Amino acid sequence: MSERRLVVLDASVGVKWIKPEAGREQARALLADHREGRIRIVVPVHFLHEVVGFAVRHGGVEFGEQAWRELGNADLTIVGLDDTIAASAFDQVRLLGCSFYDALAPALAERLGATLCSADARAHARFADVTLIG
Repeated sequence: MSERRLVVLDASVGVKWIKPEAGREQARALLADHREGRIRIVVPVHFLHEVVGFAVRHGGVEFGEQAWRELGNADLTIVGLDDTIAASAFDQVRLLGCSFYDALAPALAERLGATLCSADARAHARFADVTLIG
């Protein structure tokens, strides 16, 4: 069996899993591809904070709890912040002109040789290997 293609998601894609808006079907298709073994989704740890935080702000605590459970059941690979990712993020800040926070997903994608998927064109359109959703 061949190794699955790695895809790093920015939290803007994860929000589309739970918010009905443009790009939702494309975002959900990524999750389906992950569950069916065609790709492997990798996310920076703040992805969880941002998606669950969005769910709580827009649907209340119960919706946040549901989002937390669903993220846990998704079997995502979650990568924490360390010196290597931080150094790459600072490089991405310089290259993309985005905030450090927005640079974490592209930094992780760059370090892993993965495709970045994002719905945040303002922050990520200039990243070399990005698929923009929505």
